[in-house]
Amino acid sequence: MPRSELMPMKVLVMGLCLSLSCGMASTALAFDPDAGITKESGPFDLFKFGFFSYKEGRKGDAVEAYRYAAEKGHTGSRWALANMYADGDGVPENDLEAFKIYSEIARAGVEPGSEDTGYFASALISLASYYRRGIPDSPVRIDLTQARQLYFQAASTFGIPEAQFQLGRMMLRGEGGNVSVHQAKKWLNRARNKGHAGAMGLFGNILFQEGDTARGLAFMTAALDHCPPKDCGWLQATQEEAFSVATEEDRRKGVALAQSIRFNPNE
Repeated sequence: MPRSELMPMKVLVMGLCLSLSCGMASTALAFDPDAGITKESGPFDLFKFGFFSYKEGRKGDAVEAYRYAAEKGHTGSRWALANMYADGDGVPENDLEAFKIYSEIARAGVEPGSEDTGYFASALISLASYYRRGIPDSPVRIDLTQARQLYFQAASTFGIPEAQFQLGRMMLRGEGGNVSVHQAKKWLNRARNKGHAGAMGLFGNILFQEGDTARGLAFMTAALDHCPPKDCGWLQATQEEAFSVATEEDRRKGVALAQSIRFNPNE
């Protein structure tokens, strides 16, 4: 696939400085000399050192190693550093700095089949999330159209379930574009086939609202079995509300169908 097809949408950065040198003052290298790693080491060696330092709890060394590797163009290090800024993990939380680095990854693009594909796709999803909510006290404003486009790119080009779920959700709500229940169902169905609990529950709720009551209840019930903490609350509330208005017969059918869905998400 040509590079132009892989990145059909330009990531807007609104004039922000995207260079990793922005806001990253050079500091004295704190690496252990016995490790044989210095700022002059190759980017992959620096990345490996940063990774193992992070795993061992030496996050200061990890940040420094990732910075040097990032300055040498290592995408994985850029991505790891952006995540640390986004989460306030080993560095003060700084969403704007994370946004800048994710944007640089997106602007650089990725070649088909590259080992950096996962980092690139993840950066698109992170940028979409920032555009969806904005960053307070910064130039990054809410831009639902841009968020929807980025989710579409990650969903269609890379088949990322979380992007497919978020895209379907935005289509249902008419965020960043027209409401399209048909298209939302398509993307949610793709994500739930890959085991995404939120997509499974939301897909089931659409079926329920359309009158396919038993199947809708089944998908909402099955989704509760493997939902992540961030989704369990709303999934349970949605399922309980649906059960409260369903007939006893539909409830029994839904519970029975949920058993088969648990073992075969493509049911």
